[in-house]
Amino acid sequence: MTPEQYVQDKAAKSGSSFYYAFLFLPPPRRAAITAFYAFCREVDDVVDEVSDPGVAATKLAWWRKEVASAFGGQPSHPVTKALMPHAAEFDIRAEHLLAVVDGCQMDLEQSRYLDFPGLARYCHLVAGVVGEVAASIFGRTDPHTTDYAHRLGLAMQLTNIIRDVGDDARRGRIYLPVSELKQFEVKAQEVLNRGYSDRFTALMKFQADRAHRLYDEAFALLPAADRAAQKPGVMMANIYRTLLREIEAGGFQVLHQRTSLTPLRKLWIAMRTNWRGR
Repeated sequence: MTPEQYVQDKAAKSGSSFYYAFLFLPPPRRAAITAFYAFCREVDDVVDEVSDPGVAATKLAWWRKEVASAFGGQPSHPVTKALMPHAAEFDIRAEHLLAVVDGCQMDLEQSRYLDFPGLARYCHLVAGVVGEVAASIFGRTDPHTTDYAHRLGLAMQLTNIIRDVGDDARRGRIYLPVSELKQFEVKAQEVLNRGYSDRFTALMKFQADRAHRLYDEAFALLPAADRAAQKPGVMMANIYRTLLREIEAGGFQVLHQRTSLTPLRKLWIAMRTNWRGR
C-alpha cells in the first residue's frame, strides 16, 4: 500500500464530515488535506484508543520525533510520507503538526477545564490550528481568512463537545467548563452518571447558543476574496451546524447516545453548499 492509499483509506474509514468536503477539491489540494487529516486522526487515535496513559504519552512523543524527522527530510510513517510533498506549497509547518500533538497531550493530562478561556486554548490546538492549515490548503489570499478559520474551528470543536458529552463521560472526561456547570447547578457526577435534568438541558442550550454565535462570527470574518476557495470549509460548517440543530431538536439527549448524520445526508449538504456557494 502506498502512502497515498494509506491516508485515503484512513480518511474514508473515519466516516468524518470532513471527507465529504474533500471530494470537491482539485487533486493536489485534495491530496494535501487528506494527508493532513490522516495525520490528525493518527494522533487523535492515540488518546482515544490507547487505554494506558503511559503508553499513549510514549506514542505522542514518537509522533513529535516523527514530525522533526519528516521536516528534516526523513519521514518514516505513511502519513508523513504522503504529507511532506505538499508542505511547502501549502505552508504546512512543523509547528502546526506539533500543536495538534500538544492538544492531544492535554487530553492525557487534563480531564476538566475550569473556565471557557481554558477550554478555548485546548480547542485552539486541536481545531483552530487544523482550521488554519485547512484554509491554507483550500486557498487563502487574505490574511483575515486565518481569523475566520480559527473561529470556525472553535465552533466546530464545541459542536463535537456537545455531541460527545456522553462518550467523554464514559472515559471520565468532562469538557464542559467547571464554572458553567456551577452556573447551571449541574454537578460533575450527574454528567458522569449520565443523568438528565432541566438544569442539564439549560446548560447544553447555553453551549449550543455559543456555538451558533461562533459560526455566525466566523462567516462574517470570511473575506469576500476567499469565499469561493474556502467553500469546502463552509461545507464542513454546514454539516456540523446541521448536526448541532439535530441535537437541539432532540432535546440534547447526548448522555446516552451519539447523534450523527447519515453519509447520504452529509453528501447532500456538501453538494447543496457547492451549488449555492454558502
